[in-house]
Amino acid sequence: MVHGQTRRIGDLVRDGERSFSFEFFPPRDAAGEEQLWQAIRDLEPYAPTFVSVTYGAGGSTRDTTVRVTGRIAAETSLTAMAHLTCVGHTRAELEGILDAYAAAGIGNVMVLRGDPEEGPRAPWTPTEGGFTYARELVELVRERGEFSIGVAAFPEGHPSAESLDHDADVLVAKARAGAEFAVTQMFFRAEDYFGLVDRVRARGVDLPILPGIMPILNLANIRRQGELIGTEVPAPVVARITAHDGDPASMRAAGIELAAELCDELLAGGAPGLHFYTLNRSKATREIFAALNMSV
Repeated sequence: MVHGQTRRIGDLVRDGERSFSFEFFPPRDAAGEEQLWQAIRDLEPYAPTFVSVTYGAGGSTRDTTVRVTGRIAAETSLTAMAHLTCVGHTRAELEGILDAYAAAGIGNVMVLRGDPEEGPRAPWTPTEGGFTYARELVELVRERGEFSIGVAAFPEGHPSAESLDHDADVLVAKARAGAEFAVTQMFFRAEDYFGLVDRVRARGVDLPILPGIMPILNLANIRRQGELIGTEVPAPVVARITAHDGDPASMRAAGIELAAELCDELLAGGAPGLHFYTLNRSKATREIFAALNMSV
């Protein structure tokens, strides 16, 4: 077996078969840590292409992100990707974090501008001595070593983008700066994803774009998050879930069914794989795999 940290995700996504990946967030306490590692153990047999660990708002989880990602690289068969954002960091600090990742055996980095601590719709104020755009951080990571670089993509446009075309221009600029693949924000209409892919291809860039999948297990939570990040929960989706109002088990089952249908449509349309936002739990992801007839 190739040890996790030597595998470049950009190559795996471009050259391999369909990619399946899982995203975790840094735990806040000991109970959260146990839940995270249980989810990792549950999902490891699915042999994902990679797993990623997010980075808290304002860089608040930097040390935990480095520690958890390094432990995944060292103690499991999984290929680990760490996130890195511009928020709250100078260029020198970012260089130090990249050195820490390299020392921990992490060769894959998801590069993000990141959101202000007030949220994705708040005005952006760059850190003194830091960066304004994710593209600048992509350039730094590319200069700092042999990292494989992933970036974020937004099927419905980033909240700060003036248009979908402008948003596609930003993604293309990140690809030309050295990004090897992208992972999308959550979305619920396949046509939004395919529209983004078409816009990027029309600009002459063949960047692999992995769709990010978030099953709707709690409609109110997803709607609130969607409002923040500019993701719409379409009326037909809302109708199918609220048809089971008062029956939490049926509502949850409808959310899993909808996610599985979206996954089917994406793969049938040529998506290079699926990236699951796990929220540090494995059950929903395993249920979607079962619905897709994909087993361990």
